[in-house]
Amino acid sequence: MAEILYREETHRLIGLCMEIHRELGRGHSEVVYKDALVVELARAGIPFVRERKYEITYKGVLLAHPYFADFVIEDKIIVEAKAVESLVDSHVKQVLNYLAASKVRLGLLINFGGESLDWKRVIR
Repeated sequence: MAEILYREETHRLIGLCMEIHRELGRGHSEVVYKDALVVELARAGIPFVRERKYEITYKGVLLAHPYFADFVIEDKIIVEAKAVESLVDSHVKQVLNYLAASKVRLGLLINFGGESLDWKRVIR
């Protein structure tokens, strides 16, 4: 059986997100959940950057509009937070674009907007 990429780190992050969903429930705006994740990551001592900027080039030209990944955890996992009724393919594609721009291999797509926490691992 193949090893799951960053299994322990992913498990820990999902646990923190479950705690946030348990505490806040659903119905808040996305930024509220992101602010709560900052609190949880800091308390857990997990190194992260919020809203890391990734510039995009096209045929050698720097484009005017960069990507901003919600969170980059330990320089190896991108976390994209949503507060929607359900995740759709365009959310996964967004994470794939962030992974391509950042050269990071693993993304976690987290949705706080449902009855229970929903998440997907996205691998480049």
